[in-house]
Amino acid sequence: MTTSGPITRDHIEQRFRDIQSEVEGVESEARSYTTIAVAAVAVTLVVVAFALGSRRGRKRRTFVEIRRV
Repeated sequence: MTTSGPITRDHIEQRFRDIQSEVEGVESEARSYTTIAVAAVAVTLVVVAFALGSRRGRKRRTFVEIRRV
């Protein structure tokens, strides 16, 4: 924005509004990426906990064999 006259309050307010709208666009995009990342981490933690619990259960499980005589 190049003007030959002095910078007025209206010019400054308009520029701040432009910057504000750009920041809001970036903020909403970053928020959606954050939501996806948090969901992916949560799913990964649940899968890892299940896998470790399953492995621990196999180690501690007693195997009983019944034979008929």
